[in-house]
Amino acid sequence: MQTVSADVIVVGAGPAGASAAAHLARAGLDVVVLEKARFPRDKICGDALTPRAVHELGLLGLDKSDEPGWHRNRGLRLIGGGHRLEIDWPSVAGLPDYGLTRPRMKLDEDLARHAQASGATLYENTMALHPTFGADGWVDGIQATATNDKGRKIGPETHFRAPVVLAADGVSARTAVQMGNEKREDRPMGVAVRTYYRTPRSQDEFIESWLELRPKAEPGTAQAGRGDGLGDPMPGYGWLFPMGDGTANVGLGILDTSPMFGKVDYRKVLRDWIEAMGAEWQIDETCTTGPVKSAALPMAFNRTPHFDRGVLLLGDAAGMVNPFNGEGIDYAMESGRLAAEVVATYQHYPTPARRRALHGYAESVRGELGSYFTLGRIFAEIIGKPELMNVGIKYGMGSRVLMRFVVKLLANLYSSRASERDLYDHVIYALNQLVPATTND
Repeated sequence: MQTVSADVIVVGAGPAGASAAAHLARAGLDVVVLEKARFPRDKICGDALTPRAVHELGLLGLDKSDEPGWHRNRGLRLIGGGHRLEIDWPSVAGLPDYGLTRPRMKLDEDLARHAQASGATLYENTMALHPTFGADGWVDGIQATATNDKGRKIGPETHFRAPVVLAADGVSARTAVQMGNEKREDRPMGVAVRTYYRTPRSQDEFIESWLELRPKAEPGTAQAGRGDGLGDPMPGYGWLFPMGDGTANVGLGILDTSPMFGKVDYRKVLRDWIEAMGAEWQIDETCTTGPVKSAALPMAFNRTPHFDRGVLLLGDAAGMVNPFNGEGIDYAMESGRLAAEVVATYQHYPTPARRRALHGYAESVRGELGSYFTLGRIFAEIIGKPELMNVGIKYGMGSRVLMRFVVKLLANLYSSRASERDLYDHVIYALNQLVPATTND
């Protein structure tokens, strides 16, 4: 059996894994990245990068916002309750005032190739089978195998040896599951469905969210008798994100806090929604460029602990999706950066001291996101109640002041520095101080 040794093994070359690998390689570590597929490969996503995610790209040295294929947007258009508001991304010190859209088919390869260019070694078509452990119970590597483009094993197994493993293997969290770390049922989950449509509005300056997402009412129900033929609002939103290439990414995300979760055909809800509002973007079923695809959204640290016997969980594998808006790219990249900082800082410490110090990754992630995710869990419970959702949409959407606050809160775009906070920032900061941080252990 072949053996490959490195300082760090990264499982998965998505935004979390590729970001971590790039940061580690730039710090001088020998990094191996195992990616089960071959680029380019798709990922079910809205393809939108908020200013937080654009900021992380800048920290990587991968700011391509002015290049073709990266569509810049200035803010968010919110639609619901008979209201329509266009709100620019807030100005926050240290963050850009714009977002981007780029297909994940391209973004993920950009990040993986950047990690390679930074010095990481990328093994594509290489599936991580399971972590391996030394006699002391700490991880000492990953057993992996070469696969073809259909995911079938085609070659002998290889043992990739390293004292630290970063598990960035997505929603499946295969590495964590094999270590016995099951997902937590006390955290919200979501589901997203999306496809692409050709549209003349592909260059729109705003990404668009429809907050009043209603399925067609079942015949004979109280909702069917209301006159509009629609059911109660679902806890989620529909989106249209212009890609700048003649298409828009169109989809919807729904939370499991709703009594309707798992009981409706999400693809049908998407079709019905497009039928009802598609004329605004001049889209219908004749304009679609591919099938509707779906994916789970693991939220609010739904898999823990984030550090266990030398293995660090990153991104979706750690449940780092924002419960407010289903966003995961920026938190994946941020977790990759935080993991790289801890690993690189203590790389040359004696083994006992280094192992103790690696626990700091979980503490760092909890400090950055724990309280915010607690607020997100509360939000998810509230909008899971149709009567509260109705009131929020009806009255909240009528206030631009309130909705500017909502955009800041939902997108996690506020200043943590007291000298730079505006009134909205002070309120969000106070809310974060009032709630306990979501645990990740």
